[in-house]
Amino acid sequence: MARSASLLGAVVLALALGACGAPQTVSLRLRSNVPDALVTIDDQHLGTVKYVGKRGVALPPGTHRVTVEKVGYSPFDKLVEATAGEGPIELDAALEPIPE
Repeated sequence: MARSASLLGAVVLALALGACGAPQTVSLRLRSNVPDALVTIDDQHLGTVKYVGKRGVALPPGTHRVTVEKVGYSPFDKLVEATAGEGPIELDAALEPIPE
């Protein structure tokens, strides 16, 4: 959770800078069929899909790697482009069970 706090601090800083004319953040709205799967964005572990989905994520402009994974499922891994001034990024991370 310490990393989540550091990312949250970065998000708060980005929002503060946005008020001063720096690039604005873009909201990421994440859903998955496996709510207890773990979410990683740009090598930062954020918590479960359920946790991240309730709080959302504010991404700075640029390309970001979103990974959602859980043991027993094929991981979901996608690059998303956050563009300042555009609406939120809606991402449905559907995980497929690995056949036994």
